[in-house]
Amino acid sequence: MNQRAESGALGNPGAEQGLTHAELRRAAPAEIRRAIRERRWEKITHGLAPGYVHANLAIVPERYAFDFMRFCFRNPKPCPLIDVTDPGDPEPRRAAPGADLRTDLTRYKLYRDGKYTGEVDHIRDLWRKDHVAFVLGCSASFDQAMIDADIPMQHLAAEGGRIPVYISNIPCKPSGVFSGPMVVSMRPIRNDLVVKAVEVTSRYPIAHGAPVHIGDPAQIGIKDLANPDWSLYTPLKPDETPVYWACGVTPQSIAMAAGIPEMITHAAGTMFITDLRLNAASIIS
Repeated sequence: MNQRAESGALGNPGAEQGLTHAELRRAAPAEIRRAIRERRWEKITHGLAPGYVHANLAIVPERYAFDFMRFCFRNPKPCPLIDVTDPGDPEPRRAAPGADLRTDLTRYKLYRDGKYTGEVDHIRDLWRKDHVAFVLGCSASFDQAMIDADIPMQHLAAEGGRIPVYISNIPCKPSGVFSGPMVVSMRPIRNDLVVKAVEVTSRYPIAHGAPVHIGDPAQIGIKDLANPDWSLYTPLKPDETPVYWACGVTPQSIAMAAGIPEMITHAAGTMFITDLRLNAASIIS
């Protein structure tokens, strides 16, 4: 057996070299996760593994897990629940058997007592026996479906390749200590393709489904479109309309509002890539 076949499609896992986006784009989800775990890929995950569900991550202490799960059930648009781990178990057995949520994302955000405290590239040393992880659907999953429908995804070609994200004034239904407004992502959509974009994304409730707002950002409490709360702004062209989808960054916002002792999430643009096919996956209800 040759070395390439023996060590997988991406070559020798011990190789001291990085990978290009083009090399990784069509790799299997397990291969991408391995490349991330071995730090051969440390950048954003937008555009990788087209056709598979990309997921957001929220980790809370067990004492808050039931309230958070109820929050997800009550707010399926921003928090479409794909998987929940047992306390202390970092393996998402429904979404990606064999994966490790402590190492298989490129960046993690840390919150303590409602305050953001920094980012790390793994959480092996931070993982505890009482941690419960929630894997939540992400709108990055439907980008390829939009492209396949001839709807350009401008952010994928832009520098940084990330979607601008904003705190809206759309209220979420509370659960225990968790409450606050919905966070939304914005994609510029060509005016004549807005209806088509709604039709395409409405097929994928696991990836937030249809938009929650179209047009004037002020109507959902966004004062300055050019200054997102997370990620990078994607400028609008004269023939484009801003379209907003519920966003899985919502848990980060509510964590700060709740002030719980600890929460760990993915960093913007660095999602967990599951083994679930977008066209066949469903949320937990």
